[in-house]
Parts: sequence; structure tokens; C-alpha cells
Amino acid sequence: METSKGEIIIKLYDQTPKHKANFILLIQENFYDSLLFHRVIKDFMIQGGDPLSKNASRYKRLGVGGPGYTLEAEIKPQFIHKKGALAAARQPDEDNPKLRSSGSQFYIVMGRQYPRKYMSRFEEKRGTKYTEKELIAYETLGGAPHLDGQYTVFGEVMRGLDIVQAICSVPTNNASRPSKDIYILKMKLIK
Repeated sequence: METSKGEIIIKLYDQTPKHKANFILLIQENFYDSLLFHRVIKDFMIQGGDPLSKNASRYKRLGVGGPGYTLEAEIKPQFIHKKGALAAARQPDEDNPKLRSSGSQFYIVMGRQYPRKYMSRFEEKRGTKYTEKELIAYETLGGAPHLDGQYTVFGEVMRGLDIVQAICSVPTNNASRPSKDIYILKMKLIK
């Protein structure tokens, strides 16, 4: 993923085949080229993939666009919202009880560190215990455990977390849109 802030290398998970295939298809169709990171929340995440963000005015409401379809959720307990997780955005629970994913919008988690003494409350909501490895990831790397079990995580950043951090740190307006637009210039597949 080439952005106006630098390059991010992402690995897609084979265990979420519908999300992986859809993301690859959209990349091959150049769907993401010139779209914005339209929603950025410091110490939480960066979100992009809304086709309405292409050439959008500063006043346009963003975050509601997509390719015209949603995806069945592929929520897997082994894929958590650790720092660098790539996940599918979606509509709120009340509008989307089956937790279907947006057809194109995604977010990359930045999050913050969580000491293990706080993790039991997230386990309760998630419905399963965290492994020792997952607890260590949240303690040392950080993430957003309150999202676990609620959104499909379908990949992770392998290189470029510093770029995610740089994007996550920019000033934003009241709608969490960066004050100065940050672009996804191009996405390409590498093997």
C-alpha cells in the first residue's frame, strides 16, 4: 500500500478467504487508488476504502460509501485487534446484527498497551480467553481488544507500522478526517 506518508506492507490471512479474495479483487481493479484515509483517531486506528472519498471536498460526509455489497463476517478468535491488525469496517450492530463487513472499507489498528489485569473484561465480551501470546501482544505492542469478536480481522501490517503511526498522529477535524488529506496512492500485490 503506497500512501502519501510512505509504504505499508500487509499480509492477508488465508483463514479469512472471502475477505482476502475481495481485497485482492479490489486491488486488481485499482479500486483503492487515490482514496483517502478519511477517518483517523489518534492511538486507535486509521480507516480508508470509501470510494466517496475520491476527490471529496473538505465538507463531504465520508464513511458511508462502498462497492455496493457487504461480506459475510469471518470473525476468527485467533485473529485479534493487536497493533497493526487489518480489519473490515462495518455498519453498527443495530443496523447490522449479523456483523457483515463493508465491501471495501478497512481499518488498521494502532491502539494502546493493555496490562493483562484489564484483559478479563474483554474476554467476557469476546466469549473466550486470550492465549499467553495474545496477552503479551496487548501488553507490549498494544491494540484495541474491545473490538475482538466484533469485526473481521483479515490481515496484518508486516512493515510500515511507523507509517501507520505517522498517519494516526496527524491533526483531524471534528469528523476525525485529517486536516490535510492523506491518500492511498496505489495498492499492488506482491508475493
